[in-house]
Amino acid sequence: MIPFAIAKIGHQYVLFGIAALICLITFVTLILSPALSGSSRLWEKAAAGTLSLFVLAALIVGGVVIGLVVVKYWPEIHEFIT
Repeated sequence: MIPFAIAKIGHQYVLFGIAALICLITFVTLILSPALSGSSRLWEKAAAGTLSLFVLAALIVGGVVIGLVVVKYWPEIHEFIT
């Protein structure tokens, strides 16, 4: 039953899901883990985790903005490249 459900999903969505998973693993490995291990008290770990979530939100917003700019100006970008 599951392979049939996966077969109905477009390959773009699977690739986007894999990319999102890789980005999340990278965030946890490179940003969240060092932030949490750098402090000893519980409230410091909570503050570091909260600030790390702000960093994640900023990265997501930045990626979305860059993506929208590329989509909006794609004809000019393509003309400039070729």
